Amino acid sequence: MTGVIATAAAIRAGRFTASALLERTLRRLADEAPALVAVTRILADRARAEAAAVDAVIAAGQDPGPLAGVPYGVKDLFDVAGLPTTAGSAIHANAAPAAADAEAIRRLSAAGAVLVATLNMDEFAYGFATINATHGTTRNPHDLARLAGGSSGGSAAIVAAGLLPFSLGSDTNGSIRVPASLTGLYGLKPSHADLPLEGTFPFAHSFDDIGPFATSAADMELVWRVLSGRGGGDDAAKPLRVARLGGRFRQNADPDQLAAIDAIAPDAPLLELPDVARARSAAFLITAAEGGALHRADLARDALAFDPQVRDRLLAGALLPPELIAQARAFRADYKARVAELVAPFDVLLAPAAPCVAPLVDDPRIPIDGELRPARADLGIHTQPVSFLGLPSLAVPLNRPGRLPLGLQLIGRAKGEPALLRLAAMLEKSGVIAASAPQPAPTGERA
Repeated sequence: MTGVIATAAAIRAGRFTASALLERTLRRLADEAPALVAVTRILADRARAEAAAVDAVIAAGQDPGPLAGVPYGVKDLFDVAGLPTTAGSAIHANAAPAAADAEAIRRLSAAGAVLVATLNMDEFAYGFATINATHGTTRNPHDLARLAGGSSGGSAAIVAAGLLPFSLGSDTNGSIRVPASLTGLYGLKPSHADLPLEGTFPFAHSFDDIGPFATSAADMELVWRVLSGRGGGDDAAKPLRVARLGGRFRQNADPDQLAAIDAIAPDAPLLELPDVARARSAAFLITAAEGGALHRADLARDALAFDPQVRDRLLAGALLPPELIAQARAFRADYKARVAELVAPFDVLLAPAAPCVAPLVDDPRIPIDGELRPARADLGIHTQPVSFLGLPSLAVPLNRPGRLPLGLQLIGRAKGEPALLRLAAMLEKSGVIAASAPQPAPTGERA
């Protein structure tokens, strides 16, 4: 599958129609997507109508928009008009259909994009693995024996496999950045609440964000601009001020990630954020409490309808003492102020994304602090503290063809996405980062 910018340019130039591209896309999805367990619904009728509308606009000599005819998918927690919004659950499978599209989908449609599918996720976005009791476990296209990460695993896998040029996910504690790292993509968690959340099923409103997956820095920037409505850019003449995150961010990381960070900015200061472990613990508490409160009525009515692993975590969150949550929120307010002062001199902070390559589906554990821990809970060890701060973070794939993907985080100041995108473009041009197509290999053997 060609990238976003090239696809839209080809359709505008008349090299092929949006409808013809869509039919090829639908055939490939039917043939190749089932092995990934990435798709929950194919929206063929809607997609055909949208593609035909793009073709009609072009035939009339008008501009259909910057995403002209580009097919995409969304995580199964975005409202799609006429369909129930399930958030990956069985309990909402027969919910009333959404009256309108989510605002993000509306903006993409206005720019000419064609919605093709809804995509698999951890139930209610509670996990880093996309192990879903209803739809199954999403597989990593680089090795079908491995996880794609989560909770936006379907959104990552479908783009990494080359079946769609871009997709949308959501990120509460790392649910875009973790699967982007494990599948070799660019994945953006924006400044908190900077991209439209209207019409998305919430998990924890204090941290929830939406963002795209893409296969290049330029494609990522285009989709981000459509979603954000922000024009202009970063001052390319101004040198970027970069720091490397130390302390906990240098622990539980792959040596290749640390080597890449040090090679990118060998003279950059090593910045140690205070109380990172405490920040992550507070994020766990707030997330659990908000998730538990959101689902409390459904848990009381029919707890057995939930994925057992999700149910137990939501029940625990619903039972947390209010005074403990108040302490966590007070700590967060103070922590954000302290860190904002510390990072103010820098445009970009460098850190690992997921702490390792994708774990095996049959043994979903990862090494953390010298012991094997559940991937579903701990793949976000480096992303969760960034969400706690509300800062933007762009996951970028290290250029390592023939090996399992690894990603870095480029972390910015609030509203600092242009600086992250500029650095990503520079690193891409120099060959340090690049999305790579999956290579055939015996499952479970590549490292």
